[in-house]
Amino acid sequence: MNGTVDNGYALVNPAGHHALPETGLGFCIFNNVAVAVRHAQAELGIERIAIVDWDVHHGNGAQAIFGEDPSVLTVSLHQDRCFPPNSGLVTDRGTGAGHGYNINIPMPVGTRDGGYQYAAQTVIGPALEAFAPELVLVASGFDPNAMDPLARQLVTTRGFITLTETVMAAADRSAQGRLVLVQEGGYSPVYVPFCGLATIETLAGVHVLDDAILPVVGGMGGHDLEPHQKALVDLVAEHVTDVHHP
Repeated sequence: MNGTVDNGYALVNPAGHHALPETGLGFCIFNNVAVAVRHAQAELGIERIAIVDWDVHHGNGAQAIFGEDPSVLTVSLHQDRCFPPNSGLVTDRGTGAGHGYNINIPMPVGTRDGGYQYAAQTVIGPALEAFAPELVLVASGFDPNAMDPLARQLVTTRGFITLTETVMAAADRSAQGRLVLVQEGGYSPVYVPFCGLATIETLAGVHVLDDAILPVVGGMGGHDLEPHQKALVDLVAEHVTDVHHP
């Protein structure tokens, strides 16, 4: 916040994005990102904050905590109805004054890089631009990765790089580059390290190591955007018109 650095990555454990105000849930005890939001608002003078959640499971905690709050935009990109069951539907858009400031992008099972990249460019980027947050926080789960045992998405490091570039561009436009990624899920000991490295390399603007798994998972068919994936994202994109400076 004082400008010493533009962005940072909080490698915390346990994860937090399923936790509700009254209870922990889904490996999560306290909602780390939600605590950071309220701290920034109460102590650091920040009013308008965006949360982008790209963990493969729905960011139900932020939806519950900020659903009535138009000062916090919540965008969750997740596998359709993976966890919690029947959570994170397109029609869940916030309530009261917060209606329109909760956006869910429930991607179909088996979505790969093309679908995630299209969602980033068509919904996440435009929603952040419309909202113009003063601070961007990301619930950064690597469990959409192509080798994760707890989900069925097939994203490679290419997808995570696009997601990271999208939130960085948004933070540069309205938040003086102020961006924090907070670790959430990710359960493949083989591929999570490469996905995390690619993300942090993008934040730092430094390349350290090539993705050794990409020739395998990246060479599989189906990485192009599929019509049913595009249709879902285009439907959600219609909701971006309701996002504006509160």
